[in-house]
Amino acid sequence: MTEKIYTEKKIGLFVLIGVLAGYVFAVFLCMFGGMISRYSGIGGFFIFLGILIFIFGWFPLLGLKVLKPQEALVLTLFGNYKGTIKEPGFYFVNPFCSAVNPAAGTRLAQSGESPAKPETVNLNVNSGANVNNYNKKISLKAMTLNNGRQKINDCLGNPVEIGIAVIWKVTDTAKAVFNVDNYKEYLSLQCDSALRNIVRIYPYDVATDVDTTGDGHADEGSLRGSAEVVANRIKDEIQNKVTDAGLEIIEARITYLAYAPEIASVMLQRQQASAIIDARKMIVDGAVGMVEMALERLNEKDIVNLDEERKAAMVSNLLVVLCGNHDAQPVVNSGSLY
Repeated sequence: MTEKIYTEKKIGLFVLIGVLAGYVFAVFLCMFGGMISRYSGIGGFFIFLGILIFIFGWFPLLGLKVLKPQEALVLTLFGNYKGTIKEPGFYFVNPFCSAVNPAAGTRLAQSGESPAKPETVNLNVNSGANVNNYNKKISLKAMTLNNGRQKINDCLGNPVEIGIAVIWKVTDTAKAVFNVDNYKEYLSLQCDSALRNIVRIYPYDVATDVDTTGDGHADEGSLRGSAEVVANRIKDEIQNKVTDAGLEIIEARITYLAYAPEIASVMLQRQQASAIIDARKMIVDGAVGMVEMALERLNEKDIVNLDEERKAAMVSNLLVVLCGNHDAQPVVNSGSLY
């Protein structure tokens, strides 16, 4: 289905004025017919004509359409697609044309859309499409879909909770209305599917022997460390699915990322243990370097000559002091080293 722009002129105001003028003329006909009915039988004809205008004069009002900026109206005539009105203005179209929007009753609270009023919904179900044209308008604005948190297993099988926000808009109204049943529900479903497909490729944190790019080589990609890359892959995955629905994905962002509650405490302990080990390695490397430097300086300055046993004792004492968790208490040896 290809989008066609409805090319009717913006003559809604003139039609509205004409309808009001017709009702004024109908009142005049009834009054004039009543006045001359005493003298001539033609007065009844004028009254009848005025009543007909009263009964059917409202019919052109069904063709009045008002559009604000960034709104569109898809029109069909007896089941045939006639075109889409996109420019803001006050239009008059064929009164038999009906507006079509299968997602009119779908409200995504995440995107800031206010829920439909009950009376509006009832009107939408029980009346014709022309009565509820306001709700049949399609927004062309950029909207945000907060897809909420989902529990998904990463590539290592660890359950994680992740949520994304997707900024999207309608670019082709004909595809959005006729190619899918409900483009809003379709978008939400594709967001869920794309999120699961991409998250399953990555580990939560950097892991060894994991290929996240598909090139056959292990890399350092992860959900926590490569959030920008993951978000772009999710965006591309969604876009590939919703192009046929006339939607454009502007941006996708990860809004929430954490381990699932059942393993969160264990993973926190693991992270703490890993951090402690890394810190200890750094402390030991620094301590060994300082001990080595101390021994070299003592030898260079020829301050004291130490045998191997005394060197071992000195190294042991320095490592205890440098690697300890608490400050060492100095002990003064007033006797001989030997």
